[in-house]
Amino acid sequence: MSAIKILARVLTSRVGPHIELAVETETGEVLKVLATEDQIDRLVDELEDMLNSPAEPDDGEPPEAA
Repeated sequence: MSAIKILARVLTSRVGPHIELAVETETGEVLKVLATEDQIDRLVDELEDMLNSPAEPDDGEPPEAA
């Protein structure tokens, strides 16, 4: 697995029946993926759950990848 990078921005656009996610890191690297509407809906649900859950103590380290 590659090293964890700091997120700079996320861009989205429709590509036919899919949604393209372009994730850019602070170093300018870009990863593009295609997702279905259902996958995006599940991603939004997971992010909302995380944002609405109690915050964990900050130990100065980035979270581990899922």
